[in-house]
Amino acid sequence: MPKPRLLVHACCAPDALYVFGLLEGAYDIAGFFSNSNIQPRREYDLRLGEAREAAALCGVPLLEDVYDPEGWTRLTLKFKDEPEKGRRCDVCYAARLLRTAERAARDGFDAFATVMSLSPWKKAAVLNRVGRQFAARFGLSFLEADFKKKDGFKKSVALSRAHGLYRQDYCGCLYSREAARARAKERVPP
Repeated sequence: MPKPRLLVHACCAPDALYVFGLLEGAYDIAGFFSNSNIQPRREYDLRLGEAREAAALCGVPLLEDVYDPEGWTRLTLKFKDEPEKGRRCDVCYAARLLRTAERAARDGFDAFATVMSLSPWKKAAVLNRVGRQFAARFGLSFLEADFKKKDGFKKSVALSRAHGLYRQDYCGCLYSREAARARAKERVPP
């Protein structure tokens, strides 16, 4: 019996490498890089290149979405002052999961998922709720998960180090980059 076809949204190489490895035994998976939140462009290109490498390491095809940072900024602008894990992040999750569900439906996948719940900065309950909503809309299944459980994040860090993958220090959007820089300044002694 063939494995169900699963389109897995990948936000970065370290998370993708771990989650692809976790899922490839049970599913026929393809990755999907849909991350218009990532700015500036050089950061986006770096993360896309690393995601390609992670997919190649796992033998998983990686589909790539159109990069539209202006559209993402328009979508989230009224939430620009929200803290990380605030409403802006919820809108961002929904935008990327919508693109993933649309692509999964268009390309004949049975289900879709995201690696985002591996990050301690991401809210698995919100991701799973939004994923279920889009699954119902598009006649798909959504693989609900909280990949950070059972030391998933630690395992991801170890795997990415073992393979020499780039580990970013901010989520991807310019707002999270500024927050990360502020946190770094607080840690540096005067």
